Amino acid sequence: MRTRYRLPRPVLGSPFHLLVLLASFALCAYAGVRLLDGDWFLVALWFAGAAVVHDLVLLPLYTAADRALVRGAGRRGAWINHVRVPAALSGLLLLVWFPLITGRVSERYAGVAGQSADGYATRWLIVTAALFAGSAVVFAVRRRGRRSAADG
Repeated sequence: MRTRYRLPRPVLGSPFHLLVLLASFALCAYAGVRLLDGDWFLVALWFAGAAVVHDLVLLPLYTAADRALVRGAGRRGAWINHVRVPAALSGLLLLVWFPLITGRVSERYAGVAGQSADGYATRWLIVTAALFAGSAVVFAVRRRGRRSAADG
């Protein structure tokens, strides 16, 4: 029988935990002050709109996609997380870099950054393919390890 080793859980409320929590609040407060320094109304409107769009549009979409994936897998669903993780990371990258991937802000980006915005869509597709390929390799290695353990 295998013995599982567990790492000790950090004590909540310890001085270190409190210090890290206070530092994160200070960092968030600094970022908020810097962010709202310009046009605070449009920034606040953007945050509210992003929350509404996420809750009313994106959440039902990716929940339905995940449920369809689980239903389609049936009892042999060992590969589900090997699809979920790269899909989530690729979706996050798409969400963050959407204006540059679609090319909607190419002129503005070139004016501000001094670099061309060409190729973001291609790079995003390459990163997405690499994420799925890496996940497939990890799945194959894990599956092979389970088979060899069962055989010998």
